[in-house]
Amino acid sequence: MTGAARLDTLHTAETPEGIALSLRPAGVMARSLAWLLDLLVRMVLFIIISIAGRAFGGLGTALLLISFFALEWLYPVVFELSRSGATPGKRAMGLRVVMDSGLPVTPAASFIRNLLRTADFLPAMYAAAVVTMLLRDDSKRLGDLAAGTLVVFVDSVQLHGEPPMAEPRAPSRPLTPAEQTAIVALAGRAKRLTPERFEELATLALPVLGGPDTGASPTTASQRLLGVAQWVLGRRREQAP
Repeated sequence: MTGAARLDTLHTAETPEGIALSLRPAGVMARSLAWLLDLLVRMVLFIIISIAGRAFGGLGTALLLISFFALEWLYPVVFELSRSGATPGKRAMGLRVVMDSGLPVTPAASFIRNLLRTADFLPAMYAAAVVTMLLRDDSKRLGDLAAGTLVVFVDSVQLHGEPPMAEPRAPSRPLTPAEQTAIVALAGRAKRLTPERFEELATLALPVLGGPDTGASPTTASQRLLGVAQWVLGRRREQAP
């Protein structure tokens, strides 16, 4: 996939109530660090159980085997189905597991994604998982693909903020409330997008932005969009800095 196709790194989902969510998938590095932290936690717990089990002889051996199974297979499921939706390692890295829709992970999905860790491990050291995550924009491993889950950053994504200041300019025609909202929202994303991507999106709105300037310093589509956004917000030329 070319670099031009990776300008946006958000996964957009819509809840059954019609609420749009923007999720930021966690990449290989963040998830690898979370896995190492969880591995450390499980090793410490296993050592503690091993030491405690010595006092019980054969029963201690059985307890050790049960503990190994629980730490390997039930540990991630129990924590993913908790309120935080994440294991201690994921919480430390600011991650959580959710469904593709952005809703909390279901028991069935959690079991499926963790059972398929065996396939993700092949041929060694989670090589299949790493390759799959690097090839996908949403950084899903095989278990996530089968379960319909995502590992995302917990911090909410702010889609847009205050539009950058520009010289206000009137649109080429009266705008509907939906069009005004869309233009202001797009202008508010200017600081999050690359100049090339923002110019590309602004070009799509040219029919309502007005024709190109005929003066000595013609403006680009993105400059015209920012100007119309300022006009929609009620600012006029005499109010521009």
